[in-house]
Amino acid sequence: MKNIQNFLAQVRSDLGDQWVDQRPETLVRYGEHTLPGQARAPSAVLFPESTAQVVAIVKAANEFGVALYPISTGNNIGLGSRAPARAGQVVVDLGYRMNRIREINEETCYAELEPGVSFQMLRDELRRRGDKLMVSATSGPPHGGIVGNAMDRGAGYGPYFDHFGMTCGMEVVLGNGEVIRTGDGSLDTESLVNWHVSKFSFGPALDGLFAQSNFGIVTRVGVWLMPRPPASRSFHFVFPDDEDLAEIIELCRPMKLSNFVPSLFRIANDLYAMAPDERNPEYLEGSRQSISGVARKALQGKHGLGAWQVSGMFYGASTAAIEPLVARVRGHFERSGKARYIGHDEALNIPALRIAIDSMSGEPSAGELGMLQWRPGSGNSWFLPGTPMVGSQAMELDRLGRSIYEKHGMDYIVMHVASARFARGLHVLVWNKDDRGENTRADACYRELTLEFSKRGIGVGRAPADYADLHMEQMMPSLRWACQAIKQALDPNGVISPGKYGIDLPGAE
Repeated sequence: MKNIQNFLAQVRSDLGDQWVDQRPETLVRYGEHTLPGQARAPSAVLFPESTAQVVAIVKAANEFGVALYPISTGNNIGLGSRAPARAGQVVVDLGYRMNRIREINEETCYAELEPGVSFQMLRDELRRRGDKLMVSATSGPPHGGIVGNAMDRGAGYGPYFDHFGMTCGMEVVLGNGEVIRTGDGSLDTESLVNWHVSKFSFGPALDGLFAQSNFGIVTRVGVWLMPRPPASRSFHFVFPDDEDLAEIIELCRPMKLSNFVPSLFRIANDLYAMAPDERNPEYLEGSRQSISGVARKALQGKHGLGAWQVSGMFYGASTAAIEPLVARVRGHFERSGKARYIGHDEALNIPALRIAIDSMSGEPSAGELGMLQWRPGSGNSWFLPGTPMVGSQAMELDRLGRSIYEKHGMDYIVMHVASARFARGLHVLVWNKDDRGENTRADACYRELTLEFSKRGIGVGRAPADYADLHMEQMMPSLRWACQAIKQALDPNGVISPGKYGIDLPGAE
C-alpha cells in the first residue's frame, strides 16, 4: 500500500491532481466487464495527456514497483472492456485526453492517430474534409479506439480490413521508460516524411511485438486509409439450412482467391443476423435449454432470412460499372440451387443486412450491439477461432461448436468473416450474467470450445481477458519462453499489464 501511495504522489506532481482518480465509483466502473469472472477493480485510474506524461508514469511505476494497465477507449466489449488483467493494477486511460488526430495526409492516404481516436471520430473528420478517404470500420462500438483495435488485431470488412496490417509507423513507450519509433520513424533526423508510408526500415521490423502483447505502450500510430470510391454496391444471399455452410465456403473461396470480390464475405447465421433486433422468445431464467429449431424457423420467417446470410460488396467508378460484377457473383452463387439473392436496395431496408452494408462502407454503427440483449443480464464473451476455407472442414468445426453450445444451454450465434484461405469465426456467447448457473455454464462452454478446437489445430485470433492464461497454455513451451524473454528485455520490472495475453516475467504470479 505504501508503494502505491508513493507512486500516486509522484504521478500527481507529473500529471496534476485532477488526472489521478481514486474515487470508489470510478474504480467500480473501470473494474466492470461482461465476462463470467468477477469484476477486477483497479487501485487508481490515470489520465495522461502526452507521450511525455506516459513516460513519467512508466518511470514512476518502475521506481515504486506498481503494475499498470493501459487502455485506449475501453470499449473492448466481450473481451474485457476497461478492467485490468488483475485487480489492483493502475489503469492508464490513454483515450480520455490523448485523442488527437495529429495528421491526415490526403496525398498518400494516411492518418496519424493517438489512442483515444475512435472510429466515429475519424469518420466524422473525414466527412468534414470532403469524404475523400474511407476508414475501415468494425461492426462493434463506433466509439471503440482505432489504435486499440489494431493493436489487438481486430478487423473490419472492406478491402482495408486488416487493421494491424494497415498500420505503418508507431511510437511506443517501452516498459523501461524508453521511447522508440518503428520503421523510418527511428531514423535519427528531424524529418519523418517516410514514417507512415514506408512500412519496413533497416533492421528487424519491431511493430509486431506490440500487437497482443504487454511489452510497451503505443502512443501514436500511422493508419492507412482507402480512397473512397465514387460508388459501392452490396450483394447478399440467403441459404435455408445449417448444412449449407460447406457449400457457402466452397462458393466464397474462388471469389476471394482471385480477389474478384474485394471485401471480405460476412457469413452470418440466423441468430447472429437477427439477435440485434430480437430477444430469445423461449428464454426462461434457470433453463438449461438453447433456443429450439422451431423458434429459429419462426424468426427466419419473420425477418425473411435463412440459416445463413452471405454479404459482400463491390466498389467502382459508378453503379453502372459495378452491375456486371454483381451479375457475375449472383450467377456464381445461384448455380448452387439454394441461394436466394437480395440486392443492395432491398437490403438497405433489412436491419441485419444494413449492418453489413454500413460496415463494408466504412460507416461505424452500433446496430450489432443489440445482440448483447438477446438474453437478459448482459453477459457476453467472444470465441474467435479460425476456419480453413474448405467446406468439409468448416462444416466439421461448425457441428462441433454447435454441439458444445447446445450441451451448455447456450444459443449458437456465429458469423464467419471469410477471406481467401481462412475465415475468422465470431462465436458470440450471450447469457444472463445475473444467473449464477448460467454464468457458470457460459464459462464452461468457452473453456470446452477452446480445448476442443485447439486439439484440432485451431487457435483464436483474440481472446477475452479471463481466458488469456488458458490460451497461452495451449501454446508450445518454447513460445511461452520467448514471450517471457522479450518481456524481460523490454519491461525488466514487469510493470506493464502483467498477465495480459498470458505473458508475465518468469516466476511471477
